[in-house]
Amino acid sequence: MPPESDAMAVRTFARPRLLLSRCIEFDRCRWNGDMIASPVVRMLAPEADMVPVCPETEIGLGVPRDPVRLVRAGGDDRLVQPATGRDITAAMGAFAIRFLDAAGSLDGIILKNRSPSCGTGNVRIYAGTASPVVAAKGPGIFARAVLDRYPGLPLEDEGRLRNFRILDHFLTAVFTIADFRELKEAGGGIRRLIRFHAENKLLLSAHNRSLARAMGRIAGGGEQEGMIPAYEALLLQALARPPRPGAVIDVLLHAAGHFSGRVTAAEKALLLDALGRYRRGQADACAAKSIVRAWIVRFEDGYLDRQTFFAPYPDTLFARDAEIPGHGRDLWAERPQANP
Repeated sequence: MPPESDAMAVRTFARPRLLLSRCIEFDRCRWNGDMIASPVVRMLAPEADMVPVCPETEIGLGVPRDPVRLVRAGGDDRLVQPATGRDITAAMGAFAIRFLDAAGSLDGIILKNRSPSCGTGNVRIYAGTASPVVAAKGPGIFARAVLDRYPGLPLEDEGRLRNFRILDHFLTAVFTIADFRELKEAGGGIRRLIRFHAENKLLLSAHNRSLARAMGRIAGGGEQEGMIPAYEALLLQALARPPRPGAVIDVLLHAAGHFSGRVTAAEKALLLDALGRYRRGQADACAAKSIVRAWIVRFEDGYLDRQTFFAPYPDTLFARDAEIPGHGRDLWAERPQANP
């Protein structure tokens, strides 16, 4: 967090602690010996602490290995290896408990897309061990344990993170949660909570105005028992969904009001044009944010300079935008669910 003075400051970011499927950029541990390429994970690696895991190799399956699949039998989903006839559901469940018990605090999770063990929500569940019929889709066995253990944390797979809107929301959430984790590790306290809320006020208002107000009441209520977990519960709830474009526009117009009478008509028109393109879905919010950020620097507005809304995660994470497609189908509707 930046210092409390009104002077312009360079923000420092907490390092998110992320659970990651080890086959994504870390190890050739896929069933066929492959490793999954992910520009997002490569981009994040210098800015985050990764906790990699490959549940299938951890329970003794080798590399390469016969593939496993999810099978629905009698209303129960089993993780089986058709070529050998092995049912590894119990082994996977036991490993998940041991691993997550030892994993410690996390700020976000990236798991392998469509994996029968790690897939977050779109894994094929077959009608039988040898059946080609897909009875349903849902999370993998290890992913279900993760969802149960960390129900409020940002969780995505590397496939969904190819969508820029989802990636932007994921990065915003994990860096904000990491910042709050550091607050807790430092002992919490009302002064730190007030400061955290003040610096995240615009970001939280864009995500969920009513929850932001409720969080403000907690921060403004003085030192009290349970205030940190109560605030954290609302924080996770507020960050669970991306902000609506209308809410983002309202926040940007509110911030622009700080410069009323100080910017030219042409500058105002430039901002309104960027907001219009964002509202129509022709661009993301980055252009409009950049315009207001330039005004913040130009007029040395210390209050807005401290608002995480304008820089929710390090600018270096934009360095390789060309590798990350920002278009295509919107994957948001395919959110992971714990109970298929």
